Amino acid sequence: MAITLLGLGPGNPNSLTLEAREALEQASEIYLRTRDHPTVAALPKHLKTHSFDHLYETLTDFDAIYAAIADDILARGERGDVLYAVPGHPLFGETSVQKILTRAREKNIATRIIAGVSFVDAACAALALDPLARGLQVVDATDLARQHFPRLDPDQPALIGQVYHRAVASDCKLTLLVLYPPDHAVTRVDAAGTPQQKIETLPLAELDHADYWATTRDRPYNLTTLYVPPLPRAASVNALAEIVARLRAPDGCPWDREQTHQSLRKDFLEECYEVLETLDEEDMPHLREELGDLLLHILMQTQIASESGEFLLSDVAAGISAKLVRRHPHVFGDVKVNSTGEIIANWDKIKETENGGKPKPASSIPRALPALARAQKIAQRGKAKADVRALAARVERLPRARNRERALGEVLFALAAYAAEKHIDAESALRVAARDASR
Repeated sequence: MAITLLGLGPGNPNSLTLEAREALEQASEIYLRTRDHPTVAALPKHLKTHSFDHLYETLTDFDAIYAAIADDILARGERGDVLYAVPGHPLFGETSVQKILTRAREKNIATRIIAGVSFVDAACAALALDPLARGLQVVDATDLARQHFPRLDPDQPALIGQVYHRAVASDCKLTLLVLYPPDHAVTRVDAAGTPQQKIETLPLAELDHADYWATTRDRPYNLTTLYVPPLPRAASVNALAEIVARLRAPDGCPWDREQTHQSLRKDFLEECYEVLETLDEEDMPHLREELGDLLLHILMQTQIASESGEFLLSDVAAGISAKLVRRHPHVFGDVKVNSTGEIIANWDKIKETENGGKPKPASSIPRALPALARAQKIAQRGKAKADVRALAARVERLPRARNRERALGEVLFALAAYAAEKHIDAESALRVAARDASR
């Protein structure tokens, strides 16, 4: 009672391992994830073959397909020996194999892996690429297509396997364009390791153009792999974090090594204001530059913290990621909302839950905020109501007030409360007015 998981290689029958050939010769029947693979035609003639291709026609969800395959193979494995073969290597991008291995351990069914030449081996050979020297990233096209932002380091090469259809290529392209420019040259490798091997380099923006897919096939095709080279210059957060760490290293920059959390505080605040200024001016080139300066400060603060054992960059990212997921149950959970008002109400309730069921007091609002912005937050948190008539009366009495500074402060606070009630950002409004007045 055992399940043998065999790799058929990339498509050339000559790539079958000796162990695989021996297992195929000794078996009487074999179960194939798909017949749509060149090596299948060269299997020993005495083998009785079965495939799960019909599941791809009857089920639309890949998880359901792979679960159904695993159920079938496991049921047969409980009754006796079974041979299950997949394209490439059983452990490279084969979800059905992973499901079988996990559940076989639970059921105490013995398993055996017979390795095959993977699509990674074949593609690297076709591209003359050393995956270890270049730090190759390997991802599945279906997983990448689902992502809104690619989980890739643009400073490292990437190999995207199983780009089996034009629609998948299109979804992958849209995801990659979030991180790579449209003219970034990528390489499409078809049927790597077979006599039909074809290599073509093209701009990322043209990955899903109809000409190529019309001349090959517009149906599922499992032998297309995409190679995405690194960007021409360091462009990842990891690269920037390495530069910051290098500056702080014993042989780094003396000035950077002297900095502390507190010594950087003033410059950090100035960078925030410079970002706001570029937003006011709608100056996108300068916004990009100023955001870079701000990111540098974030990484510098994080590096200082990591050196003293306070927290790591991964802690910062994990914390905000968990908070965003937790506070957006209408996106990441099953909460239904009908308006932005309901979203804000849910957000406030979640924040109260995080704070022990109590709303945060006004005293918790950072004192370092600009006075007008802090006043608006206090008014908003205290749900202060703005009485326009009372506000006008206060303005009229202002010249006759004994303590004009306090009276002016009350007027400004009333204006901040009015802005909060009307959902106007008072700080931004004043910045715009000051900018216009200075021209």
